[in-house]
Amino acid sequence: MSSLSGQSARTALWVSIGLTVTLYWLPLGSTLAYPLVLLSTLAHELGHGIAALMVGNDFDAFVLYSDGSGAAMTSGNPGRFASAFISAGGLVGPAVAAAVCFWVGQKGRMARTALMVFGGLLVLALVLVIRNVFGWFFVGSVAGICIWSGMKAQKDTCQVLVLFVGVQLALSVFSRSDYLFTSNAQTAIGNQPSDVAQMADALFLPYWFWGLLCGAFSVLVLVGGIRNFLRATR
Repeated sequence: MSSLSGQSARTALWVSIGLTVTLYWLPLGSTLAYPLVLLSTLAHELGHGIAALMVGNDFDAFVLYSDGSGAAMTSGNPGRFASAFISAGGLVGPAVAAAVCFWVGQKGRMARTALMVFGGLLVLALVLVIRNVFGWFFVGSVAGICIWSGMKAQKDTCQVLVLFVGVQLALSVFSRSDYLFTSNAQTAIGNQPSDVAQMADALFLPYWFWGLLCGAFSVLVLVGGIRNFLRATR
C-alpha cells in the first residue's frame, strides 16, 4: 500500500482525535488510556533531562512509576535561569514531542524513519538513565513497538501510528494541565515542589504565572505543529 495521500493523512489525524476523545467516555476508557498517560509522563520527564543537557548539566537517571508519575534526576551547577529552563523542559515536553510527531507524520517515509530513531533513542535511554523495573518494562515495550513498526509496518501504518501518538501527547497538554497550577507534585516517592514552584523559587513571581506561561507556550507549539501539518498535506 502506498503512503497516505494528503487528504487521507488529514482524515487520519481527525479520526485519531475523535477516537481518543471517545476513549475516555467508554466504560473501560480509563484502563485503555492508561498507557497513554504513561507516554505523556515519559515525554515530560525526558523533557527535563534533555533541557538539562541543553544547558550543560548531566541527565543522571529517570524513573517511571505505575501510578503515572515519574522523576528525572539531573546534576550540575545551573544558575537561576538554567534551573528554571530545566523545570520548564518537562512542562512543555509533551507539546514539543507532539509537534515533532505532526511534522514527521506528514509523509509515510518520514514517519517510518522517525519510529526507528525514536526507538533507538529509547533503547539508549534504557541503557543510560532508566533506573527502575517498571520504567524498563514500559520504555522497553515502547522502544520495541517503534523499532518493529519502523522495520516491518507499511509506510501508511507508520504514519497513522505517529499521528496517533502526536494526538495523545497533544491532548495530554490539556488533560493534565492542572499540574501547571499547583505548588506540590504528588508522586510515588512522596510530595515534592512542583515544576512551576521550582521555577518560582528560581525566578520569583508566583508559580501560577509560570504555569500560564508554559501552558501558553505549549498551546502555541501545538497550534504551529498542527497548522504546519495541515499546510504540508493540503
